[in-house]
Amino acid sequence: MSMAPRTDPRSPAHVADRHDLIRVHGARVNNLQDVSIEIPKRRLTVFTGVSGSGKSSLVFNTIAAESQRLINETYSAFVQGFMPTLARPEVDVLDGLTTAIIVDQQRMGADPRSTVGTATDANAMLRILFSRLGQPHIGSPHAFAFNVPTVRASGALTVDRGAAKTRAVKKTFTRTGGMCTRCEGRGTVSDIDLTQLYDDSKSIAEGAFTIPGWKSDSFWTVRVYAESGLLDPHKPIRKFTKKEMQDFLYREPTKVKVEGVNLTYEGLIPKIQKSFLSKDKEALQPHIRAFVERAVTFTVCPECDGTRLSEAARSSRIDGINIADACAMQISDLAGWVRGLDQPTVAPLLTALQRTLDSFVEIGLGYLSLDRPSGTLSGGEAQRVKMIRHLGSSLTDTTYVFDEPTAGLHPHDIQRMNDLLLRLRDKGNTVLVVEHKPQTIAIADHVVDLGPGAGTAGGTVCFEGTVEGLRAGGTVTGRHLGDRTALKKTVRKPTGKLPVRGATTHNLQDVDVDIPLGVLAVVTGVAGSGKSSLVHGSIPAGAGVVSVDQGAIKGSRRSNPATYTGLLDPIRKAFAKANGVKPGLFSANSEGACPNCNGVGVIYTDLAMMAGVATTCEECEGKRFETSVLDHHFGGRDISEVLAMSVAEAEEFFGAGEARTPAAHRILGRLADVGLGYLSLGQPLTTLSGGERQRLKLATHMAEKGGIYVLDEPTAGLHLADVEQLLGLLDRLVDSGKSVIVVEHHPAVMAHADWIVDLGPGAGHDGGRIVFEGTPTDLVATRSTLTGEHLAAYVGT
Repeated sequence: MSMAPRTDPRSPAHVADRHDLIRVHGARVNNLQDVSIEIPKRRLTVFTGVSGSGKSSLVFNTIAAESQRLINETYSAFVQGFMPTLARPEVDVLDGLTTAIIVDQQRMGADPRSTVGTATDANAMLRILFSRLGQPHIGSPHAFAFNVPTVRASGALTVDRGAAKTRAVKKTFTRTGGMCTRCEGRGTVSDIDLTQLYDDSKSIAEGAFTIPGWKSDSFWTVRVYAESGLLDPHKPIRKFTKKEMQDFLYREPTKVKVEGVNLTYEGLIPKIQKSFLSKDKEALQPHIRAFVERAVTFTVCPECDGTRLSEAARSSRIDGINIADACAMQISDLAGWVRGLDQPTVAPLLTALQRTLDSFVEIGLGYLSLDRPSGTLSGGEAQRVKMIRHLGSSLTDTTYVFDEPTAGLHPHDIQRMNDLLLRLRDKGNTVLVVEHKPQTIAIADHVVDLGPGAGTAGGTVCFEGTVEGLRAGGTVTGRHLGDRTALKKTVRKPTGKLPVRGATTHNLQDVDVDIPLGVLAVVTGVAGSGKSSLVHGSIPAGAGVVSVDQGAIKGSRRSNPATYTGLLDPIRKAFAKANGVKPGLFSANSEGACPNCNGVGVIYTDLAMMAGVATTCEECEGKRFETSVLDHHFGGRDISEVLAMSVAEAEEFFGAGEARTPAAHRILGRLADVGLGYLSLGQPLTTLSGGERQRLKLATHMAEKGGIYVLDEPTAGLHLADVEQLLGLLDRLVDSGKSVIVVEHHPAVMAHADWIVDLGPGAGHDGGRIVFEGTPTDLVATRSTLTGEHLAAYVGT
């Protein structure tokens, strides 16, 4: 009997070698217009295109999302019930996928209990190290954890094992935690400024409270104090007796009756702490956040000196260093200290800890410390922290997906990031990178350019091929790849100065600097040199500063550009006035909402461990409003038609004729100024790209009355073509009499500056000093700093 010859497993013609491509056919996620592409595996592919062209929709929401969904489906239905449910992306064919590891720019949680150490494995390993080697020995790793309180409990435990075996057993339980009891592991204690809560010259009945949202007719706030029977509502607060003041400020929750309704009365201080201070400050509405910043002062905990740890945890030491000292060290120094510990009993632990700390240094984050709150990391730093666990990985043939890995990196640091991306590829992995920087595009094996425009004008593949092909291809990216912004021949003269004296925030070393006003001033320096510490942490309060940082925009699928910018208010009022009805009717989150879908436009059906199904609401056909509301018109359009307009269309619509609305037109003008003319007014915020969200935030802040604008890396997420438009916008801001201070790494912004303040020379304790002040021309001429060298290379001098 003859047998068929077997294929040599090493032969290039082996059947398994046919799967060398990731094939995408008919992708229609967000603005993708039936995209079909083939991506080579085990290569570095860079996805380019203007902000909003569909890069993230293709890479993250289609390829990576489907890979994760398929991996989740390998678990049992029971396990899937505990996992996030993912819907299948809208795509006809996705073939050749491998396991995807997503390293995105989502900011790390701003929870005050989260630090760089707790967000990685480093803190856990340090706790084990001190529990094994620390002298005196105080307990298990929990005893060194600032998030674990000490617990003691005792009582009877009844175990049911059939009638004959049921008996009560006395149990005592003790767990030693490392949490400081005074600040509960937060490192800071808060004091409330009572003058910001009420005017003590008035009585409660006269409206003494100055807390946002506390209206005199509210059952749950003001009336429960006025009608509780515990206080005299007509007596000025400053005349309260000692007992009345105690009841007013600190009384424990007490049941009271107000107009026959049972309510809970609670002292003002605990009530404020529960309703305002227990929430993430960044998630609060702007006016509530402003109130909290006014009313609450945070000071370093006097008991633990800000270390968050109990006295016992701080008493245990290894070679004279306690765990608080170790976490406060710069990571590059901590790596050196760990390397010097020669303890064979914990050798595997020391090796793993050493590898993690060395990864921080290798990735350019050696200037951080493990006790740095994770919420203070920039998007780029957060992304690189997430990369750490993958650097030494032995996995191959996986797909790594990166979202602008060079964000927040100085040109000097980009080469190091490029080397890391190439190293991942060379281990046999597929590396997909969404990127705008020419230095990273240049190292790609394969380039996919999306566009040609943004939003509905994008979503198609304009080019696929090599970097050389892209340069010659004539696409927007190809044309701008060789762009160079020239140094200014003449710079503006300052109209004043903003003095900073003795700045010591984070790593700043007693910095004195005068930042010129009335010009475009750019603060530069390598990552970790102290730029944000100088601009955000050291500018004197009350200087009239409008700060636009990299914080994420908070918003649900109900939020859109119209609601976020406040544009919907004048539109609603205009509709209400023209039709003689209430403004609330024209809000899909209020009275005008379709009763069937509650103003969402779709009906969501939860299918437990399977992805939920969203179907367009049959009653409103996805318009989100009640039918009767759509009978009201303004300028010949109903409210749903207005929300479907693009910013550019709406600017024209509200600019003249019977629909002229100056308040709305002003906001639309600002949105057009930042290059968002293509956005729909009603497009959910959750569908916007990172660059679009940054510019939406900038447009909103442009309405504020401050004379000084501080922008933190405004080019993040921006295409080379969009950077030109941003420079024009910055010029218009300065020419209108504003002062603009920009923290930036992009050479085009540096070249366009009137004045540069360069920090360095290195990062962490090697930085924190002013290494250059002057014009870009002088910086290029002297080439005395890393920034100067890279800027000179950029402008070609």
